[in-house]
Amino acid sequence: MSTTLRNAVTFSGRDSGQPMLFAHGYGCDQHMWRLVTPAFAGTHRLVLFDHVGNGRSDLTAYDETKYATLDGYATDILEIVEEHDLRDVLFVGHSVSAMIGLLAAVRRPERFAGVVMIGPSPRYINDEASGYVGGFGRPDIEQMLDSLDSNYLGWSSAMAPVIMGHPERPELGEELTNSFCRTDPAIAKKFARVTFLSDNRADLPLMRVPSLVLQCSDDVIAPSVVGEYVHKHTPQSTFVTLNATGHCPNLSAPEETVDAIKSWL
Repeated sequence: MSTTLRNAVTFSGRDSGQPMLFAHGYGCDQHMWRLVTPAFAGTHRLVLFDHVGNGRSDLTAYDETKYATLDGYATDILEIVEEHDLRDVLFVGHSVSAMIGLLAAVRRPERFAGVVMIGPSPRYINDEASGYVGGFGRPDIEQMLDSLDSNYLGWSSAMAPVIMGHPERPELGEELTNSFCRTDPAIAKKFARVTFLSDNRADLPLMRVPSLVLQCSDDVIAPSVVGEYVHKHTPQSTFVTLNATGHCPNLSAPEETVDAIKSWL
């Protein structure tokens, strides 16, 4: 199956420009980048897509075995890159897609010029044995996943505003809620388990291309200590703390997000 059909790949911007491949976070789609991508349209070839199960992707392409780990989603990234012969790619990944992009770059570093990771987390669950702080205890994650399994729409309505982190701007939480609700519930439940139970700490030192870690100053999903961990264990990484709060600066603080990426470039 063509990646254009499977992942609803779209192109815009400058045809001859360096490719910038934008990957959305959990429960979102490529529409979530609409406030960021115009800033790069004059200089870069913009490539956007939807993970299988999200947006306008082909739901029939979902394979439970393939997508049982984040590697399956990284494979999709590489197939998009190869099918459209993208080279010197600047990858911009939000939330779980930050790790997906890192996995893709580790496997095919010659295709990537750099990886921007917005709110990344290599492991959401604390690991007391190693002293790693991910921000959540295992019971917290299990309870969240049980809630998601039993009432996905209710979970979405309750959690989206918390994830967004801007109670003074309810329209942002509402947009994320609506995005969650547009996602196929059956696939979303499985993707949530893959996302929140993943552990990619061992993959960080394998990175061979430059990266930018963008950390929001107050993020309940990926706290500052997690971003600092990613930076410390990822070679050639640059760490920037944004003034923005919440987990979705691409929506709540697009100008600051753009400025940070441009400064790094």
